Amino acid sequence: MADAENETKAGFVTLAGAPNAGKSTLMNQLVGAKVSIVSPKVQTTRARVIGIALHGPVQIAFVDTPGIFQPKRRLEKAMVDAAWGGVAEGDMTVLLIDAQRGITENVERILTNLAAQQKKIWVVLNKIDLVKKDNLLALASALGEMDHVEEIFMVSALTGDGVAHLLDRLAAKMQPGPWLYPEDQITEMPNRILTAEITREKLFLRLHQELPYALTVETEAWEERKDGSVKISQVIYVTRDGHKAIVLGKGGATIREIGRQAREELSEILERPVHLFTFVKVREKWLDDPARYREMGLDFPKG
Repeated sequence: MADAENETKAGFVTLAGAPNAGKSTLMNQLVGAKVSIVSPKVQTTRARVIGIALHGPVQIAFVDTPGIFQPKRRLEKAMVDAAWGGVAEGDMTVLLIDAQRGITENVERILTNLAAQQKKIWVVLNKIDLVKKDNLLALASALGEMDHVEEIFMVSALTGDGVAHLLDRLAAKMQPGPWLYPEDQITEMPNRILTAEITREKLFLRLHQELPYALTVETEAWEERKDGSVKISQVIYVTRDGHKAIVLGKGGATIREIGRQAREELSEILERPVHLFTFVKVREKWLDDPARYREMGLDFPKG
């Protein structure tokens, strides 16, 4: 870390957008490591996740937020509240838009809300590798006419195209001041939550459409062993016996494979052997339990 305070810059940048805009993929690219889980399923990110990037003397704390949409259920409301909370608290807001979908009704609502808050934003058009150039230029032109849109960037978060330029420009906008986190820290997320999120990602990727929406993963126990390895015990909560059967699979085959994939990735992330034990429990009312929301890093919405 630089010795003189005036040599360093730092700030928080909130990544916001509709579900599946690619916020988590982009943040992992910006940070240069996996700090937020990714899957094709909408609403994968449930709470705010902070990933920390260094760019020369500049430290940027990126806040990956849940997708913003019209919530109908209590969990959805908690997620959307968390997203708008991230927008309110960030020094800058970067709005990701899926360039394939363009300015949908949902994106239009987000843009209108940001304008009403008098939020100056940067817009990132993502998935440009899947869109014709003329369509991209027309979309950028429409966004450029909006008073609260300061800059527009075109990237592919998946391939990394355009991400370095975006990082350069964001670093230049950070304000002078000391770094917010230690030099070697890449996320604010505790290990017990990170490990639960990795297992939840594997559930999403393995089960696809079969996956029960009302599912959460919690790390119940974390045991450091003398040989340097770690024993992690997790519980997967579902709301119905039928959902439990889906997660377990025939003869427990599905949960074993999910556990294997999670264990391998966790060993890489933690850089040591991991002994992972997963259990599936039915808890019908967990969506109405404030403790479960706290475990996910969400505020429990009333009503």
